[in-house]
Amino acid sequence: MKEIVVIIGGGIAGLEAASQLLKLGYSPIIVEKSDRLGGHVARWNRLFPDMTPAQDLVSELIASSKDANIFLNTEISFINRLKDSYNIMLSNGISIISKYILYTTGFRLFEAQKKEEYGYGIYNQVITNADLEHWFNTNKDDRISGKDIKSIGFVHCVGSRDEKARNSQCSKVCCITAIKQAIELKEKYPEAEIYCFYMDLRLFGKKFEDFYTKAQRDHGIHFIRGRVSEVSENINGQVIVKAEDTLAGKPLKVTLDLLVLMSGMVCNPDSTKSASMLSLPIDSDGFLKSSDNVFHITSSPRKGIYYAGACTGPKTVPETLAEARSAVLEIHSTITGEAR
Repeated sequence: MKEIVVIIGGGIAGLEAASQLLKLGYSPIIVEKSDRLGGHVARWNRLFPDMTPAQDLVSELIASSKDANIFLNTEISFINRLKDSYNIMLSNGISIISKYILYTTGFRLFEAQKKEEYGYGIYNQVITNADLEHWFNTNKDDRISGKDIKSIGFVHCVGSRDEKARNSQCSKVCCITAIKQAIELKEKYPEAEIYCFYMDLRLFGKKFEDFYTKAQRDHGIHFIRGRVSEVSENINGQVIVKAEDTLAGKPLKVTLDLLVLMSGMVCNPDSTKSASMLSLPIDSDGFLKSSDNVFHITSSPRKGIYYAGACTGPKTVPETLAEARSAVLEIHSTITGEAR
């Protein structure tokens, strides 16, 4: 009988893990709470820094994991520890017994309306990075479609590196995502002036610096170092942004037709909910806590429980896929070791 591995979460980490487990001869079961696979990446339009269509990646992952048992619109109702395995009760009434559980529950985007000073949900021309990606995919958003947009702003670190928002950590991908989205908007509105308001640009990944240089050199995007202090609206419905340009040492005020808030990654409440059933530790940033942050990132302190992707903290797509493969190899090593 093939060993069953339960994967909680059907995003790109869960799909990649299922694909690799199938290749090794195991029986992965994916439990996904929504009605579709692919997670956040499935809602994105293109991926940095190569501008690869996100759907290409998601479609490939779904195809390679199609032989897994997949439960959509399904949540974890209850998990309890048995002698040497776990009893996982699903919301559809099915109960699964498995020695191995892989958490790939991902993240949730910070709720931008909590930062009232930026005006999301108050001013019509203030949107989030997720809203913008939805428009890229569908061209449906009354705040953007059919309008003559000549000036656009991006606010970095919304809900990240912010003690007031109870999240002091960097979300890792906001800077590069803002650059990607700024370039995409420049392609759609070539005459528009685009401003990125940032605290520090954190561009650590392969080709990220080249992408940043391209945004300035080829697209004329302006990068303003300084946190936005105030957002308001004029009688024409435009957004007025006040900020401090810390490099120039002077205050700045710009009038924008569109303001995009770069909501950061925060922990997924679904992760902590099911983790509490097994008394799995939660880290200070709210994400699931690995055995350590260097050598055993995909391991939990509990036997048979593993992690991959953004359930333990902000990750890029390549990091997420790599962790899924790493977690599968660790599970495989454990199973084969026990079989000897």
